[in-house]
Amino acid sequence: MTVPTRTWIALVTCRPGPKVSVDRDLPVLVGAVAEAGGEAVAVPWDAPDVDWGSFDLAVIRSTWDYSWRAAEFTEWAERCGKATRLANPADVVRWNTDKRYIGDLAEAGIPVVPTRYVAPGDPVELPDDHEYVVKPTSGAGARFAARYAPEERETAGRQLARMHHEGLTAMVQPYLQNIDVSGERALQFIGGRFLHASRKGAVLTPGTPYDGDKVAHPRLEAWKPTFAELSVAERALAAVPGSPELLYARVDLVDGEDGEPCVMELELVEPNIFLSLHTDSVPVVAEAIVEAAAAG
Repeated sequence: MTVPTRTWIALVTCRPGPKVSVDRDLPVLVGAVAEAGGEAVAVPWDAPDVDWGSFDLAVIRSTWDYSWRAAEFTEWAERCGKATRLANPADVVRWNTDKRYIGDLAEAGIPVVPTRYVAPGDPVELPDDHEYVVKPTSGAGARFAARYAPEERETAGRQLARMHHEGLTAMVQPYLQNIDVSGERALQFIGGRFLHASRKGAVLTPGTPYDGDKVAHPRLEAWKPTFAELSVAERALAAVPGSPELLYARVDLVDGEDGEPCVMELELVEPNIFLSLHTDSVPVVAEAIVEAAAAG
């Protein structure tokens, strides 16, 4: 009689820090993976002397400090992906850590928030007839993001100067007023299948400094997506270059000026899955992780 070998899984996280949120879902997921037949351990991505090759699968979960060290993080993903199976794959990580991917989605015909990019050295042109958002192409948790009225051009210019001094490319987007009414909707997928959805209120409030603390997920609640929302989310995932196999994905949607859903962000690196809100999804996620590890 052959005894099945349990799979070893690294749930990849980050070290605690003053500006890093605590992943409250992580210990729950570790336990759920064990119940599903795997062996999981939470491992910081930058922990020294980790033998990533000793794991059957490494699943990026809450590496929520990566945007401060994006180049270092993507290099880690490349190394880890060569040592073991990495979910999501390293090429997806490299593409998705730079929000210029929004331009790729737009070229593929996916409805997105209109976005203009301003790299260091580029001429700075800011809107003078509507509210807008300035944020970096590499960021998480609304880091270095702010909302401006047309008359706040001087303040926005200082933010751009600070970002460019740090070598960051900026994104300038219109502030879609529908966010204040219908919020942002986050549609989660696991193993290519829709899992659950959530809605949250507007993150950027007028007058909040770009370098000030922000609540990443205000007034979070469960949400039943519309057919249009599901359609846009599925189209966005299908447009990811190379059609990679995605273990997990989150598509963040808002209503455009025409009232129809459009993609604000496509989260394929370290999205919060909001399992504490959707407790029924815990075993589904755990089983998908164990299945992915065994498939390798």
